[in-house]
Amino acid sequence: MLFTVLSDIARAGLRLATGKSAISRCPVCAAEARILGEVDFNKSCEDRNGVLLPKANTTVRYFLCNRCGFCFAPEFKGWSDRKFIERIYNDEYVLVDPEYVALRPQRAASYLENRFGPVRDRIAHLDYGGGNGLLSRLLCAAGWRSASHDDFVEGPGRFAQLSTYDLVTAFEVFEHVADPQRLMSALSRVTHPRSLILFSTLLSDGTIAPGRGLDWWYLAPRNGHISLYSSNSLSVLLSAHGYRLLHFDEGFHVAFREFPEWAAGLSLFRGVGSIASSCA
Repeated sequence: MLFTVLSDIARAGLRLATGKSAISRCPVCAAEARILGEVDFNKSCEDRNGVLLPKANTTVRYFLCNRCGFCFAPEFKGWSDRKFIERIYNDEYVLVDPEYVALRPQRAASYLENRFGPVRDRIAHLDYGGGNGLLSRLLCAAGWRSASHDDFVEGPGRFAQLSTYDLVTAFEVFEHVADPQRLMSALSRVTHPRSLILFSTLLSDGTIAPGRGLDWWYLAPRNGHISLYSSNSLSVLLSAHGYRLLHFDEGFHVAFREFPEWAAGLSLFRGVGSIASSCA
């Protein structure tokens, strides 16, 4: 009871100080979300490694949905692609995500080849949010039919030209989007009923809650980490678009409508075989 009263007082004080509402609408489930607090814009994932950027002296407010547990920074929803490029995905982005340019796509390409190599001749692949396209180029060199798309690199206009794909990957994408519903609409557009969406984003369970503060390393506006999912909010989002969701671990997930026959024999799905086979 005392904590609730103190939280209400803190939110009221912040509202009076900033002139901004302490309540927002959850982009995932449309329930009421209340402000958790604010962090400096330059808070990045590299803070935990001792790489600290100078304070931006601009704060970013994060809200938490009372119903589904989704945590988000609503001000970014009004940003244009150009503003994201100027403020976040600029030449200094490599300072806060040094694996972005080469190491992460190389590692992902190796993983996909090891796990999905046996069926590469049977599937078409899209790397959504693929940055500079290195992951897709590496897979093509290994004999895959692979394409890449990233609105911030190629612009949204090319998206309309894309087909549908059997396997869509979205590595480190979900946390970067201000509008999760728009993201799912885009992924639905490039998948068919028996496609797999393989994606990564860390779950916030146990790390984000009222009174816990905003010191989680993955909550990082300078990296563009503006949407943080609990396992519940991720499930709510995917199911609203007709997808089933399976978690391999706290950061690696797969979604599908009907489990595809081409994936049934892959070792990756042996641990979830009974669940997956019931959806085939």
